[in-house]
Amino acid sequence: MIQLIKQLNNLHLVILPSYDIWFSYETPIAVRVRGETYISNNEWSSTTGKHLNYISRDKSIRIPHSDILKIIEEEL
Repeated sequence: MIQLIKQLNNLHLVILPSYDIWFSYETPIAVRVRGETYISNNEWSSTTGKHLNYISRDKSIRIPHSDILKIIEEEL
């Protein structure tokens, strides 16, 4: 079953059978796979920064956005 959950204005969580993806507007900014959450560096606006902080305030765990896209691609 697939679920779409609005968490904040323009921040949505898509829950899929094997992984979850957070979207800021239409951009995937974080993914949870096998219990591990991967969060992108902020490469966009202050609003997306707020979305990233909502997911986790720990900036030391953030990775390049290109790595987020690779993780998602591997799970497809």
